[in-house]
Amino acid sequence: MNVEKILSVAKLRATHQRKLVLRLLVEKGSPLSHSEISSTLVESLDKVTLYRTLQTLKAAGIVHQVQGLDGVWRFCAHDPESKGCPGDHPHFLCLHCGKMFCLTDQRLPRVEVPEGMTVEGKQLVVYGCCSECSPETEAR
Repeated sequence: MNVEKILSVAKLRATHQRKLVLRLLVEKGSPLSHSEISSTLVESLDKVTLYRTLQTLKAAGIVHQVQGLDGVWRFCAHDPESKGCPGDHPHFLCLHCGKMFCLTDQRLPRVEVPEGMTVEGKQLVVYGCCSECSPETEAR
């Protein structure tokens, strides 16, 4: 599914900024921070435009954000038909290189909340050492 279609289904105008940011998130297929998005974009967006674009995409449900133990918020495209993050799953944060990966083959558990409470979101971040930073990898 292309980004114009994703935006159309979400009932959002396909502005240049939205297409630019969403295309990057879909192509990368893993959570990216504000600074990673900014430094990777083909053309630069000012900080305010980038923040507003991400918030609009998040409010529309086509981008979700997850915070790692490092305190950094990262964003993933949420479209089951694309290479992007399919949504309700845990993430892995490498404490050595700072990269975050989607664990898309697993789902987050269902959580029962007391009556009168509503769930706005949930996240699970598993942390450790990725395969590229692993001491076993360095020994090879």
